[in-house]
Amino acid sequence: MECESAVTAEIEKSEPEADLRYPRCGRLLRHADFERVYKQGRRHFSTHMTVFYRARTVNQGSVAGETGMRIGFTVSRALGGAVDRNRMKRRLRECARACWPQAAPAVDVVVNPKKSLLTADFAGLQEEVRRAFEVIVQKLATKPSPKN
Repeated sequence: MECESAVTAEIEKSEPEADLRYPRCGRLLRHADFERVYKQGRRHFSTHMTVFYRARTVNQGSVAGETGMRIGFTVSRALGGAVDRNRMKRRLRECARACWPQAAPAVDVVVNPKKSLLTADFAGLQEEVRRAFEVIVQKLATKPSPKN
């Protein structure tokens, strides 16, 4: 709950010097968390990215009782050099920040971009991310949480 309000507070800041990074509780940080999402999660495909997601139980995550969405980005070396890969991650981070769901369920999300993301229109990219978040919230609302 605390993390959810921290993410919302970060997003709502409009000062130019405001620290716009996600709080640690809003990011996927451990390799094991990424692997768990890939192996046990579900996928949502869109034009410029593939979104993997997995509902989180209360005892999972870095902090006991942590709620809300955590997000991570992975960009393969096959998609380009470091400059291109970092540009993709920056674009995706900004889209996610702008489209962050207000009532996010306890879910881990990993976004894998496709090469076409570099040339995609930013407004269209934001719409794709917003739609992906809507699909995740909708699917998790109808499906029970995992037991493991």
